Amino acid sequence: MKKYIWDSIVIVFGAFLFALAINLFVIPSELSEGGVTGLTIIFYYLFEWSPGLVSFILNTILLIAGYKFLTKQTVIYTIIAVVSLSLSLHLTEGWRIDSNEILVNAIFGGIFSGVGIGLIIRVGGTTAGTTILAKMTNKFLGWSISYSLLFFDILVVLSSYFIIGAEKVMITLIMLYVGTKVMELIIEGLNPKKAVTIISKESDTIAQLINQKLDRGVTVMNGRGYYTKQAKEVLYIVISKQEIMKLKKIVLATDHTAFVAIHDVRDVFGEGFGDMSKG
Repeated sequence: MKKYIWDSIVIVFGAFLFALAINLFVIPSELSEGGVTGLTIIFYYLFEWSPGLVSFILNTILLIAGYKFLTKQTVIYTIIAVVSLSLSLHLTEGWRIDSNEILVNAIFGGIFSGVGIGLIIRVGGTTAGTTILAKMTNKFLGWSISYSLLFFDILVVLSSYFIIGAEKVMITLIMLYVGTKVMELIIEGLNPKKAVTIISKESDTIAQLINQKLDRGVTVMNGRGYYTKQAKEVLYIVISKQEIMKLKKIVLATDHTAFVAIHDVRDVFGEGFGDMSKG
């Protein structure tokens, strides 16, 4: 119960930060946004319709249409996010800061929106909108969710070209890039991990050096080359981003012909990395 209360507080705070990004930085600079929020901004520029009200209507329609593509908990968290975002947009509608530097506004708009959306997603919520559309296109058209989100966001931003012009569309894209990077930082944390797969004829030596110099455990798996039919030992290790160069030096000094594949890891739990119950 405490977790749900805390998650709800985080969602409300994240929605408030996202609303600040729109009302303090985006609208005063006549920039745009991606997804449903971008549509609400376009309607505001054209008809001066309340962003809070339009956001609530559009997101509610999408949530009703696509709730079955979300888990029960995500639906509840999304409802909290949608209501919080709409109220925050309404309550902060007249808020302004004294800044005429459009690029600075775009950067800070990206930071605020990235932190806000990142907090909401980190605890398992969504802001409805294009997230639901992405899940629907994934289900019926086979599109990946990430590409679907990118498609809908770019579609909305490009549509705003006829209202805000080419220069501000380009600045909006800079803001979206900043927001995406900040959001990734919030979701993945300050110290993202890397998973490394190593195939080498000197696997035993490499494993020993990794254990000694990096103080990391190594998992050894049995593999077989498809073409040569020879048995091989495959090493698997999870390390921090900062340890990548040390690992490369160990492998290079031991076997310069080794095969090494490095993968991004979003969450790591267990001995040496953190308690799963706190993730």
